[in-house]
Amino acid sequence: MPTAIRIERTGGPEVLTPADVEVPSPGPGEVLVDVAAAGVNYIDTYQRAGVYPMKLPYTPGLEGAGTVAEVGSGVAGLAPGDRVAWQGHPGGYAQRALVPADVAVPVPDAVPAETAAAVMLQGVTAHYLVNSTYPVAEGETILVHAAAGGVGLLLIQLAKAKGARVIGTVSTAEKETLARQAGADEVIRYTDRDFAAAVDELTGGDGVAVVYDGVGASTYEASLRCLRRRGMLVLFGASSGPVPPIDPQVLNSGGSLYLTRPTAADYVATRDELTWRTGELFSAVAAGTLDVRVGARYPLVDARTAHEDLQGRRTTGKVLLIP
Repeated sequence: MPTAIRIERTGGPEVLTPADVEVPSPGPGEVLVDVAAAGVNYIDTYQRAGVYPMKLPYTPGLEGAGTVAEVGSGVAGLAPGDRVAWQGHPGGYAQRALVPADVAVPVPDAVPAETAAAVMLQGVTAHYLVNSTYPVAEGETILVHAAAGGVGLLLIQLAKAKGARVIGTVSTAEKETLARQAGADEVIRYTDRDFAAAVDELTGGDGVAVVYDGVGASTYEASLRCLRRRGMLVLFGASSGPVPPIDPQVLNSGGSLYLTRPTAADYVATRDELTWRTGELFSAVAAGTLDVRVGARYPLVDARTAHEDLQGRRTTGKVLLIP
């Protein structure tokens, strides 16, 4: 029987348990995928802990890549042997996964399976953030938190491709090097100095057009102080904990600011939107203009360690599980 990671109860990384599972044949509109790599994301930790409730028991993992083994009835455009990747559907922490065909996208031959898995959720997130949530314009200055993380490194590259000036925040010298290699113009080590004061200095007091903040509780107040008049704070994650309720008057007094909390599902609401975003990402990878850094690979059975390292901020770039 194939192996999968199962969660029987919510809790810490210790609830991630390898188990042999029976995988049924795909039903109507489904494909069965031999998983080559599965992405590990912060949202997996929120679901595991019960912050985002899931029906128990379940197999975590909202993205992966592999080869189609079987197709269910009614599936068009996919056949056994096709290379595919997906995001937004649980079950990736497994040797074999049942995936709805409408979220599985073809992977070009020029894109390795590990890279495809690494770019699906975080790549789609970075794509919608800079193209749709706040469309970055040439010449604008933006701030990216956790700039050496999986999303952060992609955000830097996509924003630089649009002609933006990118300021990133990181915690260590190693992470500063990674952010600069990705193209960040300025990097602030928030462990050494107040990042809001540094942004004020770097922008001559003008502030930034947008802050992309996936950290949350420990950064959001200072993030608001970094914004220019009518700037936007985009809260797309909460690695340091959820943001408490915000008084709208804070946005008024800060300069008629905007605040949004997007989620990927609303930015790949149609098949066309999903294939547009993934198609642009895969094309950039194949052309060598988008570098997807896989910072850590773990055997599938070591999912617990992967979660511990991710939440302990001991990882950079993308974290993958390899069945």
